[in-house]
Amino acid sequence: MSDEFIIAKLGEPVLRQPAVAVTDFSDASLSAFVDRMLGAMIKAGGVGIAAPQVFDNRRIMIIASKPNPRYPNAPAMAPLVMINPVVKQFYGEKVADWEGCLSVPGIRGLVARFDKVDVSFNDVSGQTIEMTLDGFVARIFAHEFDHLEGRTFVDAVKSPRHLIAETLLPKVLSGDIVLEF
Repeated sequence: MSDEFIIAKLGEPVLRQPAVAVTDFSDASLSAFVDRMLGAMIKAGGVGIAAPQVFDNRRIMIIASKPNPRYPNAPAMAPLVMINPVVKQFYGEKVADWEGCLSVPGIRGLVARFDKVDVSFNDVSGQTIEMTLDGFVARIFAHEFDHLEGRTFVDAVKSPRHLIAETLLPKVLSGDIVLEF
């Protein structure tokens, strides 16, 4: 059996189901699962991943912002494993930006999200952690949290006109293509 995960694609039922809380933090396989999730995310070039994206229905997500070809301006941070994340409050400005998703390859969508969020979550040992996330990291959190709720970024765009082929993103950002909304 391969040690690699297959990424669930849009249309897979697991991406539309709310994930369930992790209750057993003593299971040694939890840490191994998280390590494999992180490997899948890195291999796919993502900056975040949620367990439903690897066909697992637990409330586990990883955010790991870093510059890469898909997100060249992303800030660098160490991977942050969040188990059973809870949103305390979204706040700040709503900022529209282009998002992609490992489960929706080749498509970007213009999504407005708050630029700050207060969260609490468990680490792999079960310890509760609280923190504030902002900017691009808050966006990654909101995107991955949506996966735990059974949603994708496609559900968050205002209209189908806010979806484009990923290959066109550089032209849209440079102004060579002007979109009409």
